[in-house]
Amino acid sequence: MQKIMNLFAVTIFLCGDVMTGRGIDQILPHPSPPQIYEPYMTDARGYVQLSEKTFGPIPIPLSFTAVWGDAMRELDRRLPDVRIINLETAVTKSEDYWKGKGINYRMNPANAPVLSAAKITVVALANNHVLDWGFDGLAETVQTLVSLNIDHAGAGKNRNEAEAPAIAEVDGKARVIVFSCAAETSGVPGAWAATAKQPGVNLLSDLSRETIHRIRHQVQQVKKQGDIVIASIHWGPNWGYNISAEETRFSHKLIDEAGVDVIHGHSSHHVKAIEVYHNKLILYGCGDFLNDYEGIGGHEAFRSDLGLMYFARIDPLTGKLLSLDMTPTQVRHFRVNYASPGDAAWLAAILNREGEKFGTGVEIVDENRLRLQWKE
Repeated sequence: MQKIMNLFAVTIFLCGDVMTGRGIDQILPHPSPPQIYEPYMTDARGYVQLSEKTFGPIPIPLSFTAVWGDAMRELDRRLPDVRIINLETAVTKSEDYWKGKGINYRMNPANAPVLSAAKITVVALANNHVLDWGFDGLAETVQTLVSLNIDHAGAGKNRNEAEAPAIAEVDGKARVIVFSCAAETSGVPGAWAATAKQPGVNLLSDLSRETIHRIRHQVQQVKKQGDIVIASIHWGPNWGYNISAEETRFSHKLIDEAGVDVIHGHSSHHVKAIEVYHNKLILYGCGDFLNDYEGIGGHEAFRSDLGLMYFARIDPLTGKLLSLDMTPTQVRHFRVNYASPGDAAWLAAILNREGEKFGTGVEIVDENRLRLQWKE
């Protein structure tokens, strides 16, 4: 029976924040106008200069595949059925930046093929950067994704669109249904919440039982036998390993009552604990996967340059986790690189320490790959 389950298992690639705006946008073939409106920096090229000052010259422009670096090789090796990221930038030419927010990520739509280069299937948009360049910027972001045949969830021209899931067909196996939502704890302004008449993101008012009931209703509208449902949630602060009792309770209720099979958590700039609850996967914080933070100091102890490529094998008949392999990565020169064995061991130690209270740990495989262990 186990062999039959494995034959029809669906492999899903998940990662944390993909921030292809600002500095990354500047090193791609079609950079946006560099002016930004931050107290720290007023020219996006300044982030490129910070990286080069720290690690040496970046060959500009980088191709659309080059920024993915070794991740391309790993994706080609693993060949996941579905590829899901949290896209934490607006994709727009809009000049209507959100006043007073402090940080404004933008990628030129002409650089959006960077997402196609990695064959991304679904992008989660419910986060605290997708509206950095206003409602027009959000509309252009969605339009650009549609033009590239990349599905999205978590934002739209009204609440119904923002709450609607992305549905990825896996030929001969299953459907993977992705709901994207955000909590204000991740820094999403309350004014960004989509309403019946206003565009915006799928912003959760709270993590209450009423919210669970609403999500359960949304899941019931689309889930069929053999579907895998993912809740992609942008929540919590950027720094710190703490996972609140409310977040754990909400995750458990999503699984027990709302029919969710995988929790894809993000917002933290570093990886956080993993839980397997009733044989369902909960990633509380996937960390950053691609960003322009090189040379920025202040939180070095968290190693935000290190990330993970999560490859989850799920049984579509039950939604249960069969295995989770993780490939450690490091952002250097604005590209994703394989992490060294030493850095892989550091990540393993963090996951073992933080996962202990959830009964999870990892083993190191082939020096720089990790495999999840859990108590069933």
